[in-house]
Amino acid sequence: MSTATYLFAIIMMGVVALVLVRGLFNMMKGGDANTSNKLMQLRVLLQAIAVILIMLTLWLTGGGRPS
Repeated sequence: MSTATYLFAIIMMGVVALVLVRGLFNMMKGGDANTSNKLMQLRVLLQAIAVILIMLTLWLTGGGRPS
């Protein structure tokens, strides 16, 4: 189970980075401000999910403490 949450957390961090880069490029090229705002809102939501998965992984693995 902890391996699955670890992999999901890694995937979520990658998705967060992609959304962040897409939003930044949209702002740099002078794209629609509404689109940039929606992308940044999506980034915050995805970051929250990633943090929850990271915390779940730490909880399931004992927080990295030696057994």
